[in-house]
Amino acid sequence: MLLFAKDPLVPFTNNRGERDLRMSKVKQKVSGCFRSVEYAHAYCRITSYLQTMAYKGANPMIAIQMALAGEIGGE
Repeated sequence: MLLFAKDPLVPFTNNRGERDLRMSKVKQKVSGCFRSVEYAHAYCRITSYLQTMAYKGANPMIAIQMALAGEIGGE
């Protein structure tokens, strides 16, 4: 529960998590809803991948090219 007290690399707020969810909520607000569950899952997977690659410092276009080529977005 208080992992940040033991590990100095763990942030003590959930601000990053809230920022990560913000664009999903904005999309939901603008469009009203997703048309199907499959589209909602696809949106979540794509945005999650792009956010992870951005945190690793990757260019979004390169990350998309890597995904389409079947390469793993590692270091």
